[in-house]
Amino acid sequence: MTELRYQLLPNRDPEAADVLVLPVPHELTVSYRAGTHNGPDALLAATAQLEYYDEDLAWSPFQHLGVSVLPTLEKTLWERPEDFHRRLGEATAALRRDSLLLCLGGEHSITPSLVAGRMPGPGTVVMLDAHADLRPSYEGSAYSHACPGHRLRAAGHRLLLVGVRSLMDAEAERIEADAGIDCYMARRLRQSAAWDALLAQLAALSGPVWLSIDMDVFDPGQAGSVGTPQPGGLGWYDVCELVEACLANPAVDLRGADIVELIPDPAQVTDMVAAKLSQRIIACWGRAQGYENGPRNGSQTEVDYH
Repeated sequence: MTELRYQLLPNRDPEAADVLVLPVPHELTVSYRAGTHNGPDALLAATAQLEYYDEDLAWSPFQHLGVSVLPTLEKTLWERPEDFHRRLGEATAALRRDSLLLCLGGEHSITPSLVAGRMPGPGTVVMLDAHADLRPSYEGSAYSHACPGHRLRAAGHRLLLVGVRSLMDAEAERIEADAGIDCYMARRLRQSAAWDALLAQLAALSGPVWLSIDMDVFDPGQAGSVGTPQPGGLGWYDVCELVEACLANPAVDLRGADIVELIPDPAQVTDMVAAKLSQRIIACWGRAQGYENGPRNGSQTEVDYH
């Protein structure tokens, strides 16, 4: 098997790495387009074409951070969904807490289990998604890709939904009635007042936070190879600005992030968007943690620039 890693970077020892990347190619409940199980490999392969200087943040995170891509975590053939999700939560709970955990899906059903392991107490989940994902169950499963928002709220986490443009009437009613859910619909964010309010809310976050990005939050014209694409959506720089606002605040205790619902794209456009998004998350977290000032734990990396 080919070693999974950020291309051009040596895979660090997980006990010494600053960033832990966990591929979770779980695909069991997709209801439209299949192929999300190939998402982690496609994202990692696309990193071979990334320049490692972050042009917006003006530093090169991979000169200062060590990255370790962990072994893939998959559902076994006869494993029940509830047992797999329990095992996924236990696996993330066992990982070092002083590192950034970045998980690569797979379908969006993995997020609540990741959060359960990394953020067992109440926190805030910032979920960028075209869908509200607030159904208690879908097609007979509480572990569906349509249910992560419901499972997160049931676990006591506050939800900040961003970019939503597809939901059922019952989900809309729940958003209206539940003070623990803030939702910014995609079209509303075209208004400068709504955009500024969202940025202010992200900048004011504190305490434990998890960042979940479903690739269908993007306008399909920019990243269309996803499990359930929807018209409209956010652009690349919109998402970058949201990530930067979320992670810049030193009061935020980021417990981890995930990028989900990528389906490998024959044109490799969506693959590259997801790969560069992973880089931006790492760069924002590293800057907030002070890595701009030099490496920690002997993690400085020689980068073979192409």
